[in-house]
Amino acid sequence: MDIRTHIQAVDDEGRRLADSVVDFDAAVPTCPDWTVRDLVRHLGEVHAWARSHVTDLRQERNDDVSTFRTWPAHDDAALIDWYRNGHAALVEALEKADPGADFFGFLPGWRGTRFWARRQAHETAMHRVDAQSVSGAITATTTEFAVDGIDEMLHGFFARRPSRLVSEPPLPFVLRANDAGRSWSVTIGADGVTTVDEGAEGLASVSGTAFDLYLLLWNRRELEGLEVQGDPAGLALWRETAKVQWGF
Repeated sequence: MDIRTHIQAVDDEGRRLADSVVDFDAAVPTCPDWTVRDLVRHLGEVHAWARSHVTDLRQERNDDVSTFRTWPAHDDAALIDWYRNGHAALVEALEKADPGADFFGFLPGWRGTRFWARRQAHETAMHRVDAQSVSGAITATTTEFAVDGIDEMLHGFFARRPSRLVSEPPLPFVLRANDAGRSWSVTIGADGVTTVDEGAEGLASVSGTAFDLYLLLWNRRELEGLEVQGDPAGLALWRETAKVQWGF
């Protein structure tokens, strides 16, 4: 996917999230410890944090919480306005930034504007799913976008070392996206997760749409309804241990 598509996704997904908010006190089924209010505050903070790197071309991570934890504490009407304004400011910053600029990024591979456009596209899309999970009416992304999100998860977040997700003996499994003609062989080993972009034969596997697998890797859906072959021990360990966390 190119940077323009990622920026458009940041814009579209952020708007969808805001439009889905009805009850700030409602529990978020996909994030059991959160209310919708917590979700909106979190994503607004992440958007402001991301924007600070893009606008300032930061070469190191911004750890100054005063620059992004600015939500109104006791006014839900002001909170959604704060979220919308911050989201729009992030989109504008990404649109204006040099797409080739090289600055801080926290995953292997891309840095700078390309990194933040992609990362915020998937951050915003997954939290839009969280917001829609309150009503149960979750809209699928495009197949291309979901495949890109799977790639980011496997070759980005879980290509980092050291890793919390380890196993000895190794636990391999295959993901097959039936609608995309893509597959990934994933092995949870002694030093972390390794991924090969081709499905090996004879291993435990799970098959479904790219969007279903995207949600599965982010622990936003269960295995029920997907085609599972073999012993899903690796997937079970993933679901227990593979947590992406952000906090200050």
